[in-house]
Amino acid sequence: MLLACFTVFAIAISPYQQAYPQVVFQAAQRAAQSQQPVLAVESIGITVSDMDKAVSFYSQVLPFQKISDVEVLGSDYEQLQGLFGIRMRVVKMQLGDEVLELTEYLTPKGKPIPIDSRSHDRWFQHIAIVVNDIDKAYQHLRKYKVQHTSTAPQRIPDWNNAAAGIRAFYFKDLDGHNLELIYFPPGKGNPKWQKSTNQLFLGIDHTAIVVSNTANSLSFYRDLLGLKVAVESMNYGTEQAHLNNVEGARLHISGLRAPTGVGIEFLEYLEPRDGRSLPIDTRPNDLLSWQTTLVVNDVKAIAQQLKRSQLVSSNVVTIPEQTLGFKRGLLVRDPDGHVMRLVEK
Repeated sequence: MLLACFTVFAIAISPYQQAYPQVVFQAAQRAAQSQQPVLAVESIGITVSDMDKAVSFYSQVLPFQKISDVEVLGSDYEQLQGLFGIRMRVVKMQLGDEVLELTEYLTPKGKPIPIDSRSHDRWFQHIAIVVNDIDKAYQHLRKYKVQHTSTAPQRIPDWNNAAAGIRAFYFKDLDGHNLELIYFPPGKGNPKWQKSTNQLFLGIDHTAIVVSNTANSLSFYRDLLGLKVAVESMNYGTEQAHLNNVEGARLHISGLRAPTGVGIEFLEYLEPRDGRSLPIDTRPNDLLSWQTTLVVNDVKAIAQQLKRSQLVSSNVVTIPEQTLGFKRGLLVRDPDGHVMRLVEK
């Protein structure tokens, strides 16, 4: 969620950034010259421990609709995920125009999310679900006894011209993945969220990721992948601290967009500075793992710009019969270890 004016700061470098320094900047220049932008941020993916329970949560506690349900296995998927011996059940859930992809690894099972995870740890990611009445939406969630992250819905104060009246609330799903409710008052956010409707839950506005250094993240998402910076802000104050449930939270936030699809938002915590890096041994079947799907012009051309240590997949993989909705794909890590799935249609 974006608030006021911004100042650029830097924070400690994550272990993943050791793979990035000069090669990313050089690759970014080559990518810009060859014009290989991301065409769309198509979906946001999370790893779940029990698919039936996850589908129940997202379709009953939240009103997502199942639009596909497949099981896959074999060497192509092993190469794509960089993980041997996998059998995956993949369910796509839709809310409004946006898609959430749930993946359960039937084999092998991964690790749970650490119970002491915090909003400023650099494995943090959430999806922001837009509502037309946050008080009604919050009371709906209370009926299902969802796990709070925020103490309560927070309203951005009127002194903040950029976001006055925006309201938000963080909570968790059954596996501990972070989710956000967000309400945009008239004149704020994407105009489509202002359309008259009887629906309480409208769709996904963005996914937010904690980053350790905005400049390094921009070299990956903006300069290499071609996303555009839409807005930047500085967030602080009691409302922000209680939203994230991080005492003294002070954030530099950058919102990026592709031509279509949800936004990708950087959350760089300037204070406090003790956020932990993603464990270096995290694998796609661990519940910490998210996969944001970006539709690109040429996966192979982007792969050539990256070092082997930045790749999750063993190589660019052709998917049999486009079972997962694309013909070629590649999983890569950003400077903080967040996984992006680059696909060709």
